[in-house]
Amino acid sequence: MPPSPDPSIGSGRLAGKVALVTGAARGMGESHARRFVAEGARVVLSDVLDDLGEAVAAQLGDAAVFVHHDVTSERSWGEVVSRAEQAFGGLDVLVNNAGILRYHAVHETPPDEFRQVLDVNLVGPFLGIHAATELLSRSGRGSVVNISSVSGIIGTPITAAYVSSKWGLTGLTRAAAIDLGSRGIRVNSVHPGGVNTPMTGEGIPDEAFEPFYRRLPISRLGTPQDVSNLVVFLASDEAAYVTGAQYVVDGGQSIGDLSLFS
Repeated sequence: MPPSPDPSIGSGRLAGKVALVTGAARGMGESHARRFVAEGARVVLSDVLDDLGEAVAAQLGDAAVFVHHDVTSERSWGEVVSRAEQAFGGLDVLVNNAGILRYHAVHETPPDEFRQVLDVNLVGPFLGIHAATELLSRSGRGSVVNISSVSGIIGTPITAAYVSSKWGLTGLTRAAAIDLGSRGIRVNSVHPGGVNTPMTGEGIPDEAFEPFYRRLPISRLGTPQDVSNLVVFLASDEAAYVTGAQYVVDGGQSIGDLSLFS
């Protein structure tokens, strides 16, 4: 598989901005945080994985701080938003990246598990937007980027709770874009397809996914950097007239029945 572009030198596209990235200790969240700092932003990284998160923040230096954060807790959201103001003076960008995935068909999904997935993947972003609106509005150029999924625009098997949460996040994005536009806040959603991260396939080599990605128009797995490229755009002033939009980063997975003649 050809490698995906991985910019190592930022161009200052986020210079002067302060961002909060949830689920930033590893995977896509870590990629977003690293890229934001490379582009000139100061970043609050949050996660429940304290050791990993602290290590990433330490590597990023004075432009980053790590905060332990349970996205299902209203109190925890208040603390992490306050930390952004204390550490860096405000907040311009909220990236709702934290999420969990559980593999069960709908009739086999334990109700408690269904609620847990909704709490993290949907209630968490709602609480984040609720907690951050004042600071984002004060910025005058606020941007919320909700990391949804291709499963937030199509159905996928054995992921009933995940699909439900991500469809809900797609709807929340549009409703929030309407409500918050007059406050100077843009809200958009990003919909990754097959990206091999610790959440989706820890320890599984890319080749194990070959039966899936060989059918795609872009025949490889996505990388976290593929998604970060888009998140940087939506966080930047280049996207100043973009809100309520869905951006798909899936190699073509969602465009139709890719197996019809294969």
